[in-house]
Amino acid sequence: MRTAPRVGVFGLLGSGNLGNDGSLEAVLGYLRAEHPRAVVDALCGGPEAVTARFGIPATRLHWYRGEYRTASRAGAIVSKGLGKLVDAFRTAAWVRRHDVVIVPGMGVLEATLPLRPWGFPYALFLLCASGRLLGTPVALVSVGAATIGDRPTRALVRWSARLAAYRSYRDAQSRDAMRAMGVDTSRDEVYPDLAFALPAPGPHAPSDPPGPVCVGVMDFHGGNDDRARAGEIHRRYLEGTIRFVRALAEEGRAVRLLTGDACDAPVVAAILDAVDSPLVTAAETASLADLMKETAAAETVVAIRYHNLICALRTGTPTLAVTYAAKSEALMERMGLDTYCHPARALDADRLLARFRELEGRSAELRRVLAERNQAAARRLDHQFTALTTALFPAAGRAHSPARQEAS
Repeated sequence: MRTAPRVGVFGLLGSGNLGNDGSLEAVLGYLRAEHPRAVVDALCGGPEAVTARFGIPATRLHWYRGEYRTASRAGAIVSKGLGKLVDAFRTAAWVRRHDVVIVPGMGVLEATLPLRPWGFPYALFLLCASGRLLGTPVALVSVGAATIGDRPTRALVRWSARLAAYRSYRDAQSRDAMRAMGVDTSRDEVYPDLAFALPAPGPHAPSDPPGPVCVGVMDFHGGNDDRARAGEIHRRYLEGTIRFVRALAEEGRAVRLLTGDACDAPVVAAILDAVDSPLVTAAETASLADLMKETAAAETVVAIRYHNLICALRTGTPTLAVTYAAKSEALMERMGLDTYCHPARALDADRLLARFRELEGRSAELRRVLAERNQAAARRLDHQFTALTTALFPAAGRAHSPARQEAS
């Protein structure tokens, strides 16, 4: 391999999802610490945003700009179909220019939210197939996975995983899901989500009166298998969240609404309109670092999006998870808070409030638990980066940089 390896990063990056961009930030931090001579660029959903924020060149993931819009007119349908063919050549050409390609975290092997097979699953398959054909190793690093019912999506995801040169998962359930879908996972490891490698602000000092309650919200309509009742699921989730926030405000508690994706903005607007209290405000966050500042200042967090949960747990703040997928439950179990989960598809404000009060009653104890679990996560991720160097950059050996050795 060259002295200055050419590294590509791939995914729905720069598209408004703070968790995805946080995973990229963690991998770039690793590359800059361990392989400072690496030349890095991206094939991603939002190239302009990635270049502006991270300072690396970036190329648009899809040739057809309307890829994620529903194609109803004949011209749009033809253009989308043509785009699939063009993307096969574009992806192969991009992969060929690199020595290694990294897919940083994200739930790239799951369909827990609505997903069409010929969207991102097809793009990931093109990437992994190109890597295998052209001899460029593709690494799926601390990714999320789940058993997929839809046959075309399952086939694309299964073959993507099989063709990758390196795989690791962010929880044991993800590895189990890939094994259940026919992938040999005997040499695959489980590590914490990459966001746990990001720096976090110091923990909030308990105060009187208590600090704000951060409530993470989501434009939630269920998953791939819930399309027929998506509207009903969304209404129940939104109504329950509004009742919960209103109850906190009526008790005199300050509430900060958090999002994790640009598409969550209408949910925030609906809650603010329905509650109409000066105690309820919306945080403006553009990164996981911004989210961590909010959760570090909070007394307690109640959140649904996976990376909102990570930010809260990473800052050591007692957290209640509104869960829509096994990944959230697995995360809460790993961090010692598995009893504080509430189902998003059947959100009940009264039950949520009762569990919230129980959580606050154990706040001091849970902060100590989270501090211990965060230290363990940091050690595991240090091991992950060492393994990644061995797998992708053999010339670099297993040696860590002084900075990373000191951090471990």
